[in-house]
Amino acid sequence: MSATRTVDRKKYVRLANRIVVKAIESEDEYDRMVAAVEQLMDKGGDRLSPEESALLETMAILIQAHDDRHHPLPPVPPYEMLRYLMETSGRTARDLLPIFATRGRLSEVLHGKRSISKEQAKKLAAFFKVTADLFI
Repeated sequence: MSATRTVDRKKYVRLANRIVVKAIESEDEYDRMVAAVEQLMDKGGDRLSPEESALLETMAILIQAHDDRHHPLPPVPPYEMLRYLMETSGRTARDLLPIFATRGRLSEVLHGKRSISKEQAKKLAAFFKVTADLFI
């Protein structure tokens, strides 16, 4: 992990003004901001100045806020999220057995026939290193 580098306020403001960093209000503004992010990312994370890194993070937050507002993802049922996390992490039902105590209970959860308890959600969150909200 690299040491935190100080952001020069004047350099950051010059960069931000060139790109016009503000809340995104139109698809044209969205497209311009995405293009600016891509340009910085193409430069390579290790080659960005502290000001560019800070600006990249700010723009990513603004883009995410716009996407959340205008293109929200449909909610994913907890059992589908669990199956997805298992698949992408290479985990099997056997790995989760200690959390659910019985194969029957685990099978019912994985098939959406039983909900995940708050206690199980906390254990799954710790296991997969994600937030428990994904399972509730």
